Amino acid sequence: MTAHSRGEAPDPSAEDHEAGEDAGGRAADTPGEPAEEGGAGGAEGAGDDTKGAEDAEDADDGTDRVDDDTEDGAEGAGHLEQGHEAPAAPAPSEAEAELAAQRELRERIERRKAEKEGPIAAGAKLSGPAADLLAAVRAVESGEKPGTAFFDSPEAAPAPRRAAPAAPAAPAARAPERPATRAVSTEAAASVAEVLAEGGAPETLARPAAATLGEGAAGLLRDDPWQLLSLPGVRPEQADGFARALLGAECGPDDERRTSALVGWLLERAALRGHTAMDADEARKALGGFAVTDPAGAVEHAVAEGVVLVFQDGVDAAEGEETAEDTEETGESSEDGAGGGEEPVRVLLGLDRYALAEESLADGLARLVNSCEKGTDWTEAAAAAPSASAGELIRAAATSGLVVHSGGESARAEPAALVAAARGLGLRALGTTHSPDGQRRLAASAGDPEAALTLSALLSGEGGPGRDADGALALDVLVVLDAPQLDVETAAMLVESLADGTRLVLSGDPGVLGSAGAGRVFADVIASRACPHVVSRTPDPGPIGELVSGIGIGELAQVEAPGREVVIVPVRDAGEAVHRTVQLVADSVPRALGVPSSDTQVITVGHGGSAGTTALNAALKQRLNPGPGRFGGFDPGDRVVHVPAPGRVIPGAVVSADAEGLRLDCAGSPVVVPQDRVETSVRHGWALSAHQAAGMRWPAAVVVLPGDAAQGLSRPWVYTAFSRGERHLSVVHGVDQALPRAVAEVPAQQRTTRLGPLLEALPTPDAS
Repeated sequence: MTAHSRGEAPDPSAEDHEAGEDAGGRAADTPGEPAEEGGAGGAEGAGDDTKGAEDAEDADDGTDRVDDDTEDGAEGAGHLEQGHEAPAAPAPSEAEAELAAQRELRERIERRKAEKEGPIAAGAKLSGPAADLLAAVRAVESGEKPGTAFFDSPEAAPAPRRAAPAAPAAPAARAPERPATRAVSTEAAASVAEVLAEGGAPETLARPAAATLGEGAAGLLRDDPWQLLSLPGVRPEQADGFARALLGAECGPDDERRTSALVGWLLERAALRGHTAMDADEARKALGGFAVTDPAGAVEHAVAEGVVLVFQDGVDAAEGEETAEDTEETGESSEDGAGGGEEPVRVLLGLDRYALAEESLADGLARLVNSCEKGTDWTEAAAAAPSASAGELIRAAATSGLVVHSGGESARAEPAALVAAARGLGLRALGTTHSPDGQRRLAASAGDPEAALTLSALLSGEGGPGRDADGALALDVLVVLDAPQLDVETAAMLVESLADGTRLVLSGDPGVLGSAGAGRVFADVIASRACPHVVSRTPDPGPIGELVSGIGIGELAQVEAPGREVVIVPVRDAGEAVHRTVQLVADSVPRALGVPSSDTQVITVGHGGSAGTTALNAALKQRLNPGPGRFGGFDPGDRVVHVPAPGRVIPGAVVSADAEGLRLDCAGSPVVVPQDRVETSVRHGWALSAHQAAGMRWPAAVVVLPGDAAQGLSRPWVYTAFSRGERHLSVVHGVDQALPRAVAEVPAQQRTTRLGPLLEALPTPDAS
């Protein structure tokens, strides 16, 4: 059969697996099936008023998290001036305990580094512009130079930024992923609640504020009300209303407290979209949109106060000054017509937590490259590999401490072969994935259940080989699958945990969506050419593999699917999309292909909208597991996803609930979610976004593309969603020509990061 991948209506005869289809390709409403009708109707009622384009924006930026979209979180905080209710502060959970343990680990690793005879000074192996850039950054941090030294403003610079605290432990500067892990006393929360009440803000923000700002949060908020912007979900207009209520006429749009908080908020928002840094020009433009009359001065003040750090990207400062002097002497302009007064280089702003993570990661990768025993001979293991690409990967890992491997789903067998070969040589080798599903598939491919582990379990100590006396993981070879989902902070933590001489292999599909957290580690390592890059020659088989391979190069081709591997289901509107999706999952796919509903995953663009995950999950629950939702909206048997920490999505099912919380079965492991964490960390899971589905596969996938999802489509999104089905892919298609245009014309959004320049100084694969 021909799968019409460009929005064409299929021949009705090609769609015979659809129950009750008429000649127009639509499923006829079958009498006596009120559950289906109720499912469609329930979807319409379940959709929120968030536009699909808004959800699509977050999805395209790589920050589509299960716990809450950024915009949804902002709305959930309520308008502070009106005193609307906000969600209660989440109580500490097992994920938060895990983060605390990870912070302790980072401190131990830093102490271990400091005790070594030859400590690796951050940036010590850099040279040229990268080294000068790093020196300039540190000059600003220490107060030797004002932040305005990197700007083109001819005005006098303000006072230097405050000097950094004396010799703090490096990891301590990194803010925890969940600030609420800090213990909050009743007195501190009460004091903050009093200040919030004076400013008209919801008292439910008291505990989050005390957890984020510390025991002195009440006084800090009274002196600087815009510190409220540091809380998740709070927007500038809400903080402005809070400030006006407390300060009255004393506050204005150019209040330095306000502008500094806005700069920090802009950087935090950029991090939610995956950026570890932000162009200074973009920050100035954004500040202008918040009625700041002197955006350039506001940025300079934020740098001087240490709210953000400033970096130069491209040409080092000295070269830039020489260029400016030459231009002044000759009176000539540059090739692009710019005069000597313009910035000679791109100026970036960054938060210290991401700057530290990127610098630590670059140094750690350099350490692995330089400490590897390069004379190792794994010739026999490579010769016995199941494929030529697997043999190439084994040879590369034998001679390099850092290797990058890229390929599609079938290529996952190659890192599995490497793990098996290394273990066969008596080495302590382990493969990690980002999901229990990936762990299961990796273990099966490697032929050893102990050869695979989730990355979170490895870092938290829940599983794995344990650690040596210095706190390093007891490993000789570590393979990280699904590496595109690796954010910069997790990557830095992982590399810090590896001892000298450990071999690290980063493997993944470069065509999929990026990490939920900030950074683009996998892409930056590939672009730096700092290590061997093994590109798999193993294609993904079948019609789905052919379709996805074409998407990867920007082509949406028609593929022959005689076994109904790929089916296109055209729809006219979102209501019909929901109806047809429920019909596919509950009836058509199980009946025609033998794939049960529990093995079919629905994937859509965002959470909101009339055919987002919220609406689809409501309709699917009503058809597949109807119930009153007596356990916080859930019933036994409900299909759910548990999000113990941002970016970690664990599919499961509801078992029961009691005084301890909601009991889940997640990949065979029992999980108890406390009652006060259910609302924020558990969602129905019949329908997921593509970001949530990344790194996992199901026997069948149904991708839903309603008309209002067109703006959220991109090549990586389509590539990720379409490749989640192993045996079958149905596309509920309502975006017409927007789909082929997105595949051909909308590549991955380029994230702004600093890791690339830091990695450029690492030895190349050809260097000895």
